[in-house]
Amino acid sequence: MASKKYVYLFSEGKADMRLLLGGKGANLAEMTNIGLPVPQGITITCEACNEYNRLGQQFPEGLEEEVAARLKDLEAINGKKLGDPENPLLVSVRSGAPVSMPGMMDTILNLGLNDNSVKGLAAQTGDERFALDCYRRFIQMFGNVVLGIEHNDFEAVLEKHKERLGVKFDHELTPDALREVIAEYKDVVKSRSGRDFPQDPREQLYMAIRAVFDSWNNPRAIVYRKINKIPDDLGTAVNVQTMAFGNMGPTSGTGVAFTRNPSTGEKGIYGEYLINAQGEDVVAGIRTPKPISSLKEEMPEVYRQFEDICQLLEKHYRDMQDIEFTIEKGKLFILQTRNGKRTAAAAVKIAVDMVNEGLITKEEAVLRVDADQLIQLMHRRIDPSAKLEVVAKGLPASPGAASGQVVFDADDAEKMGLDGQKVVLVRTETTPDDIHGIVQAQGVLTARGGMTSHAAVVARGMGKPAVTGCDAIKIDVENKRFFIGDLVVKEGDVISIDGSTGNVMLGEVPLIDPQLTGEFETILEWADSFRRLKVRANADTPEDARRSREFGADGIGLTRTEHMFMQVDRLPVVQQMILAKTKEERQAALDKLLPMQQGDFYGILKAMEGLPVTIRLLDPPLHEFLPNIEELLVDVTRLQATNGDPKELEEKQALLREVRARHEFNPMLGHRGCRLGITYPEIYAMQVRAIFQAVAQLVKEGVKVLPEVEIPLVIHVNELQRLHAMVDEVAAAVKKETGVDFDYKVGTMIEMPRACATADEIAREAEFFSFGTNDLTQTTFGFSRDDAEGKFLHQYVDEKILKEDPFIVLDRDGVGKFMKMAVELGRSTNPKLEIGICGEHGGEPSSVEFCHQIGLNYVSCSPFRVPVARLAAAQAALKEKKGK
Repeated sequence: MASKKYVYLFSEGKADMRLLLGGKGANLAEMTNIGLPVPQGITITCEACNEYNRLGQQFPEGLEEEVAARLKDLEAINGKKLGDPENPLLVSVRSGAPVSMPGMMDTILNLGLNDNSVKGLAAQTGDERFALDCYRRFIQMFGNVVLGIEHNDFEAVLEKHKERLGVKFDHELTPDALREVIAEYKDVVKSRSGRDFPQDPREQLYMAIRAVFDSWNNPRAIVYRKINKIPDDLGTAVNVQTMAFGNMGPTSGTGVAFTRNPSTGEKGIYGEYLINAQGEDVVAGIRTPKPISSLKEEMPEVYRQFEDICQLLEKHYRDMQDIEFTIEKGKLFILQTRNGKRTAAAAVKIAVDMVNEGLITKEEAVLRVDADQLIQLMHRRIDPSAKLEVVAKGLPASPGAASGQVVFDADDAEKMGLDGQKVVLVRTETTPDDIHGIVQAQGVLTARGGMTSHAAVVARGMGKPAVTGCDAIKIDVENKRFFIGDLVVKEGDVISIDGSTGNVMLGEVPLIDPQLTGEFETILEWADSFRRLKVRANADTPEDARRSREFGADGIGLTRTEHMFMQVDRLPVVQQMILAKTKEERQAALDKLLPMQQGDFYGILKAMEGLPVTIRLLDPPLHEFLPNIEELLVDVTRLQATNGDPKELEEKQALLREVRARHEFNPMLGHRGCRLGITYPEIYAMQVRAIFQAVAQLVKEGVKVLPEVEIPLVIHVNELQRLHAMVDEVAAAVKKETGVDFDYKVGTMIEMPRACATADEIAREAEFFSFGTNDLTQTTFGFSRDDAEGKFLHQYVDEKILKEDPFIVLDRDGVGKFMKMAVELGRSTNPKLEIGICGEHGGEPSSVEFCHQIGLNYVSCSPFRVPVARLAAAQAALKEKKGK
């Protein structure tokens, strides 16, 4: 016998043993110990799974003997024996990882049945139809999960017999029909797997345990872990639990319920159940279930007991619970509880309500809401003034709205989504194998299934809109179309879905941006009271600035002036400036651009009155503003071949020569940023003058402004020294010309490794640093972002060469070390140095946490990410406080 303990009775575990027993096992143990009606069982630990995988899919030494010993205890508790032909013990075998992964791994029900024990079950219950139904379900599940036989191979047999008898539901099949189904199921097993269906219950059990261990590494589980950033080395526990039967007639049933609404957060039991069914029938979406409120009418005493248990569990766990239950001949059993998955809107409401109810503190509430999930609340919704052509209505399973081309296959949805096409995945019901398609789809529409079906749970977790149980649509998969009455919708047709109402519409509908109120504002106000990091926004227009302010930004951390040059009316003037042969010609073009830029800066600074605005001077190489070299070549060749207008040809050839002359082999590392400011100081001087003239104008109007001039791509203190002097010179001139005094700061972007290494020198000339982590990541890794993400970076992440895409989640070990060095060096010579970050990492929670840890003053991100960063900054501060 191995010295390590691999198997625990439910009564031996506790809630805090999640890493060992998995979430399901720990919660079953906890519920057992607080006296709830839980069918008893044993849990095989996550450690056993990891050891099984380490040994090349072999059970660790002593595991089978330990399972057998604990099984005897379980038989003693129940007064039944596994495989007993007269009084059989039947069990379910389920996965249960430390982190909830609904529907991603496999389950087997009714294990222990064979040709003999099925007779004992029939005699024991007095219900032959029930016993045979359990047996055929077991063969089907075991065949699919353990032996790898397609689910549809069994379904085809079942549908044939239902059609022959003219019945709609499984429970309407007669005992004789079920015997025929079972015989044919065994033939399916023999023909597909090459072996007879196993009759030895012990063999069944060990094969099932192996299958659950193996399901930790099935494709859908791997995809789910990757999406949800769940470590691959946690493993899954296996729970072997005594069966409670929901398919024993009209006083039996099974269901799933939440103690609060997982879509809205409203308090009150929310869920569904099916009479005369087993648990998988509800989550699989095969039958559309009844709302839990109906149980109050059908079985009032059971409902009252369930209501009490819901309240007890919510108070015990101090969180909204997702509960699976079974009713066996009027007796209630609780099969599982876990903290329920919820939409961002529900998470925020539940957190705030639980503070108001005295269940949790404000700090706990702020830590409870997943910062990344807040993006869901930024979902667009259908414009209420739009006229909609609603053609069908289903269940509002996951909020938000989406439009896209109809696609019936998850593989097609993935391919088209990756190609940039917008698609809506339409299925009879989704299965866990569809997860890759759901990831790339705009939303999901299913004909069957309820609010707790696979499609609903997965879509809510991803923040995708979903409409389920829309039985008005009849899907013809073979011909790739669906019907709503006489209406035919073909693959490729555009539809829209509203996951908040359940409406399905033809065509594309107008969507509007969300408005954030109520509990959302409350949770962010609490977050603001805990965070140390300021949160600014990246904004290039007055409209962006106003939106940033509405989302609670503490200022603007990045205004990209080059975006202002791209406007159609300005581009010809910008090109004139770039192609100028003399300084005088260039200055003439700059004089035209000056009032345009001044107007831009005026609008942004005014929108952010009283808050700092960091304006970055021109950063990209000048060729980005010129026509594309390939397009010019095509135009020149066409004009030459067709004897086109000689004057136009001459102009195009001259332009082509200029574009070629400015061509760079590696423009990212070329003539850009402050290098432009040193080569063409008049360009930067124009931009700085535009900034300060806008500042002077606003000061005259009584508007408080806090401008910060940012010099990009500095790698040497001498660059910053020269350009800082130019900024001061222009500022002095504007002050003299306008008679207005004003304050301003001059700083630089830190985006090159050399700038980090010499930050102590650069800091002598800077009042602030702002990390440009996109370029710093590119130059640290030696990756060109556009090439890396398109060609090989996904493979690096998939194969775990890199844990995350470093352009999405800040690389703490490499880029982070450069940042830490720059912070320490910079403040060693300039203790008052203000330091922030303005790359895309500024709105990613893990990256925000790192910025807090290394002592930055602020992060800056896109306006829609500001609430995410506010919450992430608070969580970083609270975690730090908790750790001390």
